[in-house]
Parts: sequence; structure tokens; C-alpha cells
Amino acid sequence: MKAIMVTAFGGPENMIYTDTDLPEMHAKQVLIRVAATSVNFADIKARYGKKGGGKLPFIPGLDVAGVVERVGADVTHIKAGQKVIAFPGNGSYAEYVVADEDLTFAIPDHLDFRTAAGCPIVSFTSYKLLADVARVEQGETVLIHAASGGIGTTAIQLAKILGAGLVIGTVGDESKAQFAREAGADTVICHQQEDFAARVNELTRGVGADVILDSISGRVFEQSMACLAPYGRLVHFGNASGEVGRFQTVDLHASCRSVLGFSFGTTRQKRPHLLRPVAERVLPLIADGKLQIKIGKTFPLQEAALAHEWVESRRSTGKVLLEVNQTLGSQD
Repeated sequence: MKAIMVTAFGGPENMIYTDTDLPEMHAKQVLIRVAATSVNFADIKARYGKKGGGKLPFIPGLDVAGVVERVGADVTHIKAGQKVIAFPGNGSYAEYVVADEDLTFAIPDHLDFRTAAGCPIVSFTSYKLLADVARVEQGETVLIHAASGGIGTTAIQLAKILGAGLVIGTVGDESKAQFAREAGADTVICHQQEDFAARVNELTRGVGADVILDSISGRVFEQSMACLAPYGRLVHFGNASGEVGRFQTVDLHASCRSVLGFSFGTTRQKRPHLLRPVAERVLPLIADGKLQIKIGKTFPLQEAALAHEWVESRRSTGKVLLEVNQTLGSQD
């Protein structure tokens, strides 16, 4: 099969489109012919050797959409020929992947592969952040950083679906603000141009945001504490800035506020059973069009290096996809 291999840690020039063996599967796994996969910021970190890269060479990527070619002897819930999304354990930038049955989810036949490929990480993560970690309640104010990205645009919509009253997004570049507004954000703030914490406090009449989703860390995390409401929950789930954010314990107990952490990768590895209820909740929303996955750009698999350059430039919005099998995509 064809795949993208990272042959050395560093820039995208170390990603090679090459031939490799089909992955081996065991009794509780399925073999999937990939239609499309998505580019996630974690893939870029892995390419630099910072996160989940493992031993060189390796195939990057976290999620796929495709068709099941073969199932292991002990697989009970997935059948050959089904359209699925999955989280393979050994990379997704390839024509074929192997995934555990627990991390493979059947999708409706009418759900197209592009949308399906764009949804796994962003929809599952957003739902876990809002519904299970932050436990957003009816009418609450939600602040979402990096609001124009894949998780940002998905979380904006899910916050509204889950009952949030006011949804505020922040972006690092004013040119990205419209993308967040189109996703449904009531207000979008460019944190490079104004003090977002002061603006959030103004919009909420001094109360602050009940839920804050932060994937940036550093200065953004620290400023977020200045606009976290009493009983508010700040969920930290990434550090795109590469910086460490700090807080003081005195900021928490008297105000009954919480700082929470979440990693979808850790959940996928250590508690995969928690994801099937998420799939049962979000996949119908996507299939019915109630939750829309915002696709920014699509590249062919062999141009994965260009896709990485685009995401790394910080100019991308929505999800960036790699189309792997055009024949499967034409069957949607």
C-alpha cells in the first residue's frame, strides 16, 4: 500500500510518500480501506518528535473514514463492507489502516466520507469537553479559544446544542473571525488586538464565563482566569502556544472555580469504552446536519507535506483533510 512515512524528526520535508506493507491485525481488530483522513495539530507535534511520534519511521495521523475490508475473528459489532470512522493505533496517512473494534464506529450510509473524515477528533473531543468534563448547563456562557479551528467551530455548535446561552470565541487573527461567526459564535474577539478577558467581563456584566475551553495555554490560559465566573470551569486540553500557563490555588477555593484537564489521546488509550456513548450522541447530529463539520482545505495524500505546511502556517481554518482513495469518495 501507499502511505506517508515520517523518516526523521523535523520539518515536513521529512514526510515521504512511499510503499509499505499492509498493517497486521489481530482478532479484535478490523482492516479499513481509507477514503480520507484529517490533519490534526498533534500530527505536526509528532513529526517534530514532541508527541506520540514513536520510533522512526512512522505513519502519522489519528483518525480515518473508510470501508471495512476485513474483520478479526473476535469482532462482534463491526462487519466487512460497513462505512466507518476509526482511530487507528499506528497512523492514518495510508491506504489501509488497522483499528481496534472499540475504536471503530459505523456511520450512516448517507454520511459522505469528507464530512466523516473531518469529524472524529473534533466532534468527539468537543463533546467530551463540554458535556462530560465541563458539564455545561442550560443558559451558561461559554468562551472558546482558537474558535476558527476544527475543534473551535465544532465546539461552538455543540455548546449551543447543549444549551449554552452565550458563546464567545477568540481568534489570533482578525481574518479568522468570520469563520467562527459563521459557526455560530455570538461574539468573536481577536486576542492579539484587545484584552479578551476585559471584553468577556464586559459582555457578561462582570460575571465572566461559566465554561472556558483552552487549547493554547501560556498567556491565554492565565488571562482566562481573569474572566472565569464563580463556579466556572476552565478546561485545559492543549498547549498550541508551546508555553506553560500558571495559576494560584487562592484563585479557586473561595470562588468555587475549577481548572480541569483533558486529553483525547489519553482517553483513547486508557478508557476507550468512554467513546461509544459519545459516538451515539454526536454521529446522529452530524448525519442529520444539526452539527456541521467545517472543512477548510483538502489535499491528496501525496501532498501531506503541503497540508502540514498550511496548518503550521496558522492560516488554516476548519478541518484540513487528506483524500486517500478517490474511488471510495466518488461513491458518497
